[in-house]
Amino acid sequence: MLTVSIMLATLMQTLDSTIANVALPHMQGSLSASQDEITWVLTSYIVAAAIATPLTGWLSDRLTVKRLLTISVVGFTIASALCGLSETVAQIVLSRLLQGVFGAALVPLSQSILLDVNPREKQGQAMAVWGMGVMVGPIIGPTLGGWLTESYSWRWVFFINLPIGVLALAGVAAFLPAKEPKRGIAFDTFGFATLALAIGALQAMLDRGEQLDWFGSKEIVIEALLASVSFAFFVVHTATAGKVSFFKRELLRDPNFAVGTFFIFVVGAVLYATRALIPPMLQNLMGYPVATAGLVTAPSGAGTMVAMLLAGKLLRRVDARLILLAGMSISALALWQMMHYTIVLSPSDIVWPGVVQGFGLGLVFVPLSTLTFSTLTAELRADGTATYSLMRNIGSSIGISIVQTLLTRYTQVSHANLAAHVTVFDPTVQSMLASSSRLGMAILDQGITQQSAMIAYVDDFKLMFVATLVAIPLLVLIRSPHAPSPGDVASHAAID
Repeated sequence: MLTVSIMLATLMQTLDSTIANVALPHMQGSLSASQDEITWVLTSYIVAAAIATPLTGWLSDRLTVKRLLTISVVGFTIASALCGLSETVAQIVLSRLLQGVFGAALVPLSQSILLDVNPREKQGQAMAVWGMGVMVGPIIGPTLGGWLTESYSWRWVFFINLPIGVLALAGVAAFLPAKEPKRGIAFDTFGFATLALAIGALQAMLDRGEQLDWFGSKEIVIEALLASVSFAFFVVHTATAGKVSFFKRELLRDPNFAVGTFFIFVVGAVLYATRALIPPMLQNLMGYPVATAGLVTAPSGAGTMVAMLLAGKLLRRVDARLILLAGMSISALALWQMMHYTIVLSPSDIVWPGVVQGFGLGLVFVPLSTLTFSTLTAELRADGTATYSLMRNIGSSIGISIVQTLLTRYTQVSHANLAAHVTVFDPTVQSMLASSSRLGMAILDQGITQQSAMIAYVDDFKLMFVATLVAIPLLVLIRSPHAPSPGDVASHAAID
């Protein structure tokens, strides 16, 4: 029951990372907002969650895990209701900020709790259950959001969190053991302020860069400078602050945790970038309705769920690094299939590569989570899970920003290259221009634009394919889990 309650809270938060995307046009009309204003509905949530995530470790020590999780679930549920009741852009942006602040701790806390309440031999299965909420939520979010928006209203994209939040709160209150808070914990204000400013500026830059033409905009330049300078101050401060440091340097001394956080960065970039590319490709190039686009992309979530259940059982018998290798290889295979997409695709051409990629990512996520925390002491888990979640989110933001930017540029370059080979001496072009010059030119330009956009999508898939292959050799840096440490034994004894 505790696992179910925790996963409800996790699913609620991960769904909201993508469920509102498809409802933005409806929100824009209902709230009389401009395009620039309505994007802050997404940006405010992402930035607030990114800034608040690093606080999870300190707050869990100061308040205890149960109190912090209770506050987070209650705050997130109330903020969701406020989002659904909003009548102006300012109200919904403020409500989304609250959602991000309260929801930031849900994912890292859920992972930390499941690692604590399960002995080492069952942690693989626990990570499989946790991974379902984290990985499947963002995948089914757009499909569920599109259905709720079309069938009811965009407000139900937020109201759906209310029953989930109530059930999660009841379960946490009833089944999560209470502990005594740690007293006398110093807070590194300067360290947190510099890290929060760096993360907030980076997320804002990544989210708005494509709209504002990147460094052609003063806003993006200012955000880039803020992120760079703040992060430099944070690194220097952390290296010289001694024991009173916001970021626990012991995390980086654990090779498994350091390599694992890099891998989750890559997984976040590849997964979310692919999810960001496929729906607009289907709708803009191939004329798929929103609902149909959601239906053909949703089966990838089924592949992920099956793989996670399988990986949770295999971890007892097979070296986790071999499962991780298989998952990375299968994910690369799916991207290789996507590299061969053309402008003419059947639904099965979309479904099966998505299922293959979902299956591969499911095999990656479970052993990766298990190996990353297998050598980390129980005292560092709350901070470790917060850092782990933060790197996944930053990876997804960077991945989406890169592929969207390159998509625009690749389309322009491909259009110029294709147009250069179109001449009036070509018999096909002559036949198109024979009846009506303007109509023929418009049809020809539309065809060139579609083909150039398809080439750009394929080039993006190639980039992600290469990034996945480059990350595979780093598996040699991960060590096999050792026997349970005294900290783990003490942790389980205290829970029991």
